[in-house]
Amino acid sequence: MASTTRTIDLGDGTATTLEQWGNSGPAVLCVHGIASSRKSWVRTAEALAGPYRVFAYDQRGHGDSAAVAGPMTHAQSVRDVLTVSAAIGSEIFALLGHSWGGTIVLRGGRELACKRVIAVDPMIRPVPGRWAAEFVDDLVPLLSGPESAREAAVRDMFAGSAPVEIDAKVHALAHMTIAPIVALGAENGADEGKWDLREIVRAYPKPLLVLLADPSDSVVLPEDVAFLRENGGPNVTIEVFAGEGHTLHRSAFEAFLRSVNRFLSQG
Repeated sequence: MASTTRTIDLGDGTATTLEQWGNSGPAVLCVHGIASSRKSWVRTAEALAGPYRVFAYDQRGHGDSAAVAGPMTHAQSVRDVLTVSAAIGSEIFALLGHSWGGTIVLRGGRELACKRVIAVDPMIRPVPGRWAAEFVDDLVPLLSGPESAREAAVRDMFAGSAPVEIDAKVHALAHMTIAPIVALGAENGADEGKWDLREIVRAYPKPLLVLLADPSDSVVLPEDVAFLRENGGPNVTIEVFAGEGHTLHRSAFEAFLRSVNRFLSQG
């Protein structure tokens, strides 16, 4: 399916690329996670386009915005969501985010007049002191090497994935550096326990679907799942994808899509 792109001014001297699939229906805005880009949503967007207009953009330091400087704070990322939403020019029906993007849509859903929020294995509370080990160290060898060698390395790393997902990773990592990932942890106090969305999800004010990976690979701590069940309120629906990994919107695509479609179509 053909898509269109345009440049969106983020209002602080920086810009991002906004991609759109579909020309009619309610607007769904997608927000990617760490070391991904707007292209991580291609399969989702192509599947939803028609009933919906689907939009995705590159977060700071990622994809075609790899050269965009921070800040990498949650506050700035939410401002970026609001700026992109305003540029779309119509009400956003739903926010959809994965991992770090899940963090941002959970926060952004409280500020944006959207109808629904979907968070895919969102970073609610990273384990203090583990940011580098869990989100930085594995990427340092790849991102510190020459860009000319990256595509082959990425294609080899993700050889078992669907071709569209491999292409998405190539796009995400082509020009990226490790700096925005380091800054994301540092500027949000991840190692100090300041990255904590428990109060954000308490009594969530609108329909929220949280799709979780298997506990063995989820970034959501079991105690935070329990907190969400106990304190999220009647608007919150939680689904656990047993046996599936953190990027379940890729590895469990068909089941993921069924859940998303069911949630979006609810009256």
